Amino acid sequence: MTTGEGYAHPEFLVDAEWVVAHQNDPNLVVVDTDVEAAYLRGHIAGAVMVPDNYEKDQDSGRVHILPPDKFAVMCQNLGIGDDTLVIAYDNNQSLYAARLWWALNYYGHTNVKVLDGGWRRWVQEGRAISFDRPEAPASVKFTPSINDSIMVKVDELKAACSLSDAVIWDVRSDGEYDGSNGRGNKRVGHVPGAVHLEWFKLMDRDTHRFKPAEEVRRMLATHGVTTDKVVFAY
Repeated sequence: MTTGEGYAHPEFLVDAEWVVAHQNDPNLVVVDTDVEAAYLRGHIAGAVMVPDNYEKDQDSGRVHILPPDKFAVMCQNLGIGDDTLVIAYDNNQSLYAARLWWALNYYGHTNVKVLDGGWRRWVQEGRAISFDRPEAPASVKFTPSINDSIMVKVDELKAACSLSDAVIWDVRSDGEYDGSNGRGNKRVGHVPGAVHLEWFKLMDRDTHRFKPAEEVRRMLATHGVTTDKVVFAY
């Protein structure tokens, strides 16, 4: 199956063959979003390592996304400028790669794709592995432009609880949803009325690729997550 086949936006994903063909393209940056120990086990040649795969602000207790100035500096240090095409990947079923994808989109940089299958796919297909760190990137300028439309505020989420055309989707673990695993939070449980479907159930555990579009649609539909609803995810 072609990467992204059947999805509304297949352009958000690329396969390993595409990355190989475009590795040397000017103004393309491949980002390994795993932690440093994982990066050192081997990575795609030329890939840079993101310094914090959560993109959260340490000064605010790692609750909020990095502020614009810090996010811009992070991107520029990775060689990501306003015109850069970013390819993100990880070895955790695209969890961290998707976070970087979202963070870049939040700051107005939509020219970003996720390597479907990530590091596992790269290795399983016998692609070349590098242990070298790339040279310092050329000087670039990243201009953050916040897109508030993809961030929900608490008051908006509260209001959504009583809307018939909205669905609140809790993508966390079973324990977090039912309150048996608080993970150190002061309060446990879930947003009233939220449906529960853990994020990784949309992924193929063996290949780390996204499941086929029709299968994903069926799974979502059984939880009321349909195209006629406004979806709030957390």
